[in-house]
Amino acid sequence: MHAGVRRPANWLELVRFGVVGASGYVVNLVVFSLLVHGAGAHYRLAATGAFVVAVANNFFWNRHWTFRARQGHAGFQAARFLTVSVGAFVFNLLVLELLVAGLDAPEVPAQALAIVAATPLSFLGNKLWSFSR
Repeated sequence: MHAGVRRPANWLELVRFGVVGASGYVVNLVVFSLLVHGAGAHYRLAATGAFVVAVANNFFWNRHWTFRARQGHAGFQAARFLTVSVGAFVFNLLVLELLVAGLDAPEVPAQALAIVAATPLSFLGNKLWSFSR
């Protein structure tokens, strides 16, 4: 573990993952807001729709840019990425539910916080499993 922390390439991957995550964050919140405020969807349904759109965006960019894992089989990577993403999404939904139903927080800021809370799980799962070399 300590050797991995000392490798500059790992830190660069984390930065790239953050940039991709930021784009996915924006995509997620825009879709979520459109579904909640534009289409009148329930926040749980809106979170699911936003997740689907953002996960497609993030898979493409993480595969091609963050982890540069183009040599692996895209189908296997996609299945693993989706598995990790669904796990992080379940955690996201738990945090979202706690904030909205438990603490009466507004939906969009609560979703923003829930995404941030789930990000470390997503990075570790994708680094160590989805796109491992």
